[in-house]
Amino acid sequence: MTNSDWYQTGIPHIWLPYTQMKTANPPLAAVRTQGTRITLADGTQLVDGIASWWTACHGYNHPHISETVQRQLETLPHVMLGGLVHEQALTLAKRLCDLLPENLTRVFFSDSGSVAVEVAMKMAVQYWLNKGVRGRTRMLAFKGGYHGDTIATMAVCDPEEGMHSLFAGTLPQHHVIDLPRDEASIKAFDAFVERHAGDTAAILVEPLVQGAGGMLFHDPRVLQHLRRAADKYDLLLIFDEIFTGFGRTGPMFALEAAEIAPDIVTLGKGLTGGTLPLAATVASQKIFDAFWSDDPMHALMHGPTFMGNALACAAANASLDLFEREPRLLQSAEIGKAMGKQLGRCIGIKGVKDVRVKGAIGVVELEKIADMNALKSALVNEGVWVRPFRNIVYLTPALTIDEADLRKLTDAIVKVVGNLPAN
Repeated sequence: MTNSDWYQTGIPHIWLPYTQMKTANPPLAAVRTQGTRITLADGTQLVDGIASWWTACHGYNHPHISETVQRQLETLPHVMLGGLVHEQALTLAKRLCDLLPENLTRVFFSDSGSVAVEVAMKMAVQYWLNKGVRGRTRMLAFKGGYHGDTIATMAVCDPEEGMHSLFAGTLPQHHVIDLPRDEASIKAFDAFVERHAGDTAAILVEPLVQGAGGMLFHDPRVLQHLRRAADKYDLLLIFDEIFTGFGRTGPMFALEAAEIAPDIVTLGKGLTGGTLPLAATVASQKIFDAFWSDDPMHALMHGPTFMGNALACAAANASLDLFEREPRLLQSAEIGKAMGKQLGRCIGIKGVKDVRVKGAIGVVELEKIADMNALKSALVNEGVWVRPFRNIVYLTPALTIDEADLRKLTDAIVKVVGNLPAN
């Protein structure tokens, strides 16, 4: 079957994510990846500026990850972790705990970030139930936040976000308020927590960057304030590091910038270097102890069939090897410096609202994007793969991207943004 054959026969049957299939540009046919490049069926090469939604932190087709997964495939591709364990899962669990604050000691694997957050929410609620406390069933989350696409996780995302507002009448009710960034919002947050601590199980936040909510940055002091509030009112604190983990904001994990430890942290995206689906919910010993019981109903009531998949765990272990052997965090810092200078050229362009950089995240915020399809096509015509959303044009490239490819990405954005009709 030729490239055109599989594309033409398959397109009538695929349903793509976050895509109005009637009006969106037809999807491009990718046939090969290597490093920071995506090759299309017609031979066109695009420099990938988003690393497949932030996952391919080492670039595509890294030989160490590929070889590790191949070896695992030949011995044990998968066994369900229901009465069985395998080396890759146990090794990965230990390595993750060693990288995180010392209170985080127990790892529960799943296969998507949304599920990892849902597991964290379930852990928090069942923690209180197992301790004999009733009524603490709500999360306290924040406007601008994004935590996933399941029914449960949509309920703790920004209530005004268009992706989720459609389901508002069917979602569980949680508290979603302003993040305590300044004096006024801190005062409002403190008063709210004091009133609602009795029905709240946990505080849930994306540390340092609210990603899909608009690439909104906040100071580490915000996280420190959340920790103090959680301690004062005996609440659990959950950090959603699906997006921010594995060097994306600069340090290995965003929580390091605040020098505090949450009670639960969720990991995903870059966990396997963008090769296989895997996520993790890492809980403190305090959380785990509430489930340690002679009562079978005190066990954590969750069990994805493919949790701890051996191929995915092997890929994750290989990815951690690369973080140990190669200067990924230094690369993240250098990417940030370069993007700050290069994207800074957008400052002053009519229609540009803000330019901001944190770690290996570069953001050009526009007043509006009048024609999203035209903007995406213009970027492709410049030889880059960038996926704007809402009013944001952003870069989250592989941490291994070279100077030339990064420059190609930033030059394309500067050119395309400067040529927008609205400008």
